[in-house]
Amino acid sequence: MPHRLPPSLRASLGSLPWELPHGFLGADRETSDFEGARAVILPVPYESTTSYAGGTKFGPRSILEASRYVELYDQELDREIAEVGIHTLPALELTKEGSTAAAAELQDAYARVLASLGDRFPLVLGGEHGVSAPLIRATAERVTAGGGGRLSVLQLDAHADLRDGYEGAPFSHASFACRTLDVADYVQVGIRAVSSEERQLMRERSESITVVWADQMWENDAWMDRALDALGDTVYLTVDVDYFDPALVPSTGTPEPGGGDWYRTLRFLRRVFAERNVVGADVVEHAPIPGFHAPDFLVAKLVYKLIGYRFFAAG
Repeated sequence: MPHRLPPSLRASLGSLPWELPHGFLGADRETSDFEGARAVILPVPYESTTSYAGGTKFGPRSILEASRYVELYDQELDREIAEVGIHTLPALELTKEGSTAAAAELQDAYARVLASLGDRFPLVLGGEHGVSAPLIRATAERVTAGGGGRLSVLQLDAHADLRDGYEGAPFSHASFACRTLDVADYVQVGIRAVSSEERQLMRERSESITVVWADQMWENDAWMDRALDALGDTVYLTVDVDYFDPALVPSTGTPEPGGGDWYRTLRFLRRVFAERNVVGADVVEHAPIPGFHAPDFLVAKLVYKLIGYRFFAAG
């Protein structure tokens, strides 16, 4: 696109058919400039502790690529969500010196990013779910400093991720929730694969961990009220794409049978954004399958919907 050219070449070469930029939606400068943007995308293509199939480090790029083909007009909200302005930051390349060092680096980096965003809405594209612990800790610190009380985390996931550690890594993708119980309460939706130790922790910490099991979601929609009632006023949303039924999103390292569907999930998320103050979000664990683009597009569309709900859910 012309704005990617050096200023000295824009007049002479700006009209040539350049490819779309590699930011979210492939948006031009007028709709993605940081100063005018109300939402900011941060890619964090980190992968270190995945335990079955890998590939999550390629997730952010595949989501950005697929997003270039998302229709900007959203029928549900009756508007072009992109009009809010969506800026994409460069990807963060974290240290390879282990998950603990990477978590510390990301928490510091994300705290600095948040301090620079003002009231813009941040949405992170992972990477493995291990990135969520430092993101949540930095968000909780900011919320507390601003007098916002205790943070609630809404976790859409097939797994509880409440292990104290996994395969020697305390900041594993299977441990992110356990690493943040001291700073946040949890509402976990779509859970259908846990260890006995995690189940025991859920019982012991029932005042701060609310679980909606995946099979309960198919009985009726009463679970939505229960989940919303358990959330505090200030919410951080983390979406592991294995929350979805693998028939919809097979592109993840540890798929589980069952799970969320598209429209029921959107109906719930719209209510969350309308009824709570969602201060940040991440979408993680997408491991693209070469040549199979439907899951890439679904995740990109989900990201677009989340931004739409953040600004227009109530209307």
